[in-house]
Amino acid sequence: MKVSDLNSDLVKTIKDIIVNSRRNVIRNINHTLIAAYWQIGKEIVTKENTKNIDNKSSRQLILALSKQLTNELGKGFSRSNLFNMRKFYLEYPNVQALSGQLNWSHICELLIIENKEKRSFYEKEIINSNWSIRELKRQVNSSLYERLLLSQGKPNKKKVYELSKKGQLLSKPEDVIKNPYVFEFLGISENKPVLEKDLERKLIKHIEDFLLELGKGFMFVGSQQRITINNTHYFVDMVFYNKILKCYILIELKTTKLKITDAGQLNTYINYYKTEINDSNDNSPIGIILCADKDEITAEYILSGLENNVFASKFTYILPNKEKLIEEVENVIKKEN
Repeated sequence: MKVSDLNSDLVKTIKDIIVNSRRNVIRNINHTLIAAYWQIGKEIVTKENTKNIDNKSSRQLILALSKQLTNELGKGFSRSNLFNMRKFYLEYPNVQALSGQLNWSHICELLIIENKEKRSFYEKEIINSNWSIRELKRQVNSSLYERLLLSQGKPNKKKVYELSKKGQLLSKPEDVIKNPYVFEFLGISENKPVLEKDLERKLIKHIEDFLLELGKGFMFVGSQQRITINNTHYFVDMVFYNKILKCYILIELKTTKLKITDAGQLNTYINYYKTEINDSNDNSPIGIILCADKDEITAEYILSGLENNVFASKFTYILPNKEKLIEEVENVIKKEN
């Protein structure tokens, strides 16, 4: 036998060993994370029962708990995630019965489904078909369960089921370790999404330098700051904190003309920061959208109808005026053309 053939066999054997080892490590991490989150949910419910806490008080308890745990332990303890832990304990009283193929993202998505039979169906399909979280969301959004129920006769159901398999995303061991919840649980830095366009990267860097050069209390928190709402992850392009204003400043950069959806997006981010990130002595966050198209650049401080409008107008001597921000963005775009 040739040396090359021997090496080929050896490489395959070693690759199999490594892949299986990685799967075992990830399975153990996942099992530990799920058990810990179930235990946290149990502790919350036990406290509520012991103190006879009603639903309104429970929401206040979880919000305060979220702020303190985030401050002391880091990410992973948002209000929505703690609510999911609580619901996880209530909906799955026997955590040991859960399959090792379910990760926390799967469970959070399943908890959104109130119908127990429907939830059980998708739970089994995750296991049987080895669905990734993206595939699970795709199947739920395509109403696979309802379509199967409405299909008359086994042949039709089989056809619907076969069609559902198109576009399936096969999961790898690496898919699990990329899960933000795993990063948070292990206390390691998450890989932030890479922006696709050079222009967006340069805009972020330029606006960061521009605002920091202004002085006047600006501190750069970071770019692509992740927030998680109901098991869906979103990213704020840039976040600053201003010591004089005592508030977060959220900036969204768009390389297209301003769209209605952009306003709703930033409004959501502002509400999230106001509820889950702000400390008691922080003022309401300020939102800025910087948009550009081929002919013009539009910048909007806050959005019409938000209470932050009044707040922003009082402090224009600290925030750069709209025209100056537009000018800075325009300078970057002109250099690229």
